[in-house]
Amino acid sequence: MSRQQRAQVDAMLRRPTSAPTGPRPIQEIREGFKALMAQMPVPADVRTTETALGPRRALEVEPEGTRRPGTILYFHGGGWVSGSPETALSLTGHLVSGSGVRAYSVDYRLAPEHPFPAGIEDTLAAYRALLERGEDPAAIVFAGDSAGGGLAVTTCLAARDAGLPLPAAVLAFSPGLDSTRTGASMDAKEDADPIFTRAAVEYTGAMYLGGADPHQPLLSPAVYADLAGFPPLLIQVGTNEILLDDSTRLAARAREAGVDVVLDVTADVPHVFQVFAGFLDEADEALERATLFLTQRLRAAQRGDAASVGVRSRQYARANSTRLP
Repeated sequence: MSRQQRAQVDAMLRRPTSAPTGPRPIQEIREGFKALMAQMPVPADVRTTETALGPRRALEVEPEGTRRPGTILYFHGGGWVSGSPETALSLTGHLVSGSGVRAYSVDYRLAPEHPFPAGIEDTLAAYRALLERGEDPAAIVFAGDSAGGGLAVTTCLAARDAGLPLPAAVLAFSPGLDSTRTGASMDAKEDADPIFTRAAVEYTGAMYLGGADPHQPLLSPAVYADLAGFPPLLIQVGTNEILLDDSTRLAARAREAGVDVVLDVTADVPHVFQVFAGFLDEADEALERATLFLTQRLRAAQRGDAASVGVRSRQYARANSTRLP
């Protein structure tokens, strides 16, 4: 692990043009985020295809070689106001390349044009579309980064509350999990965070809220969610980010609910540091751990566990008429 690598990443992210912070016009935020993420390398051994899941466009990402059974349903970051499957392609591609498992990355609607709960409606519809195709939920993992990491958690909550069978696992990179902004790290880590300030996340967060009360599970699961019955959960986060306590508090709630949870905290790295794979040793190692988590949780599907498929399919058949309010 290189202190010099971490220092170089920190310096790059502190340049005024790097981070999608506000207050700035929404189009400027989106263009800045797109430009930043375009610098992140995508593995050469994956291929992409335009497709759709439910009503929304999606990007299918597949390994060039032999594909293992299973599906990663990926939700991109961008503060709920920016980003796309393309901006997340480095992360999605590394997960696909490392695991050999196909991914679908969902182009969910963004605020302020489409505030809460539009994004969750879209990600839940994408999950329903996979189930309606006959995919076994035991062979699906939700994954995402930043706002998308938050959506991985809240989509799982929405699926459970709608009576749907749950995925095999949830993987979240630096998830946004508290729209009340009450974590101590919001202030304690502001100097260490090279990307975000409280003012910046409150600015874009207000766009996502659209006037909704943040004191509810689908907006602040780190504070209000009941995680009973949740699938295994891996949360990766860095110490140099104001959203650190979003992760630590959700992990604590998961443990209290009896959920199998791994809180993976890496020192002196920023928000979604995994995008620096190939340059930052900690990013490479974190992605290796994430890939191991995915493959372990999908092991039953890779063995062709017919009993599991049958049970999950019957669960979905019973629940399929339920819809998110």
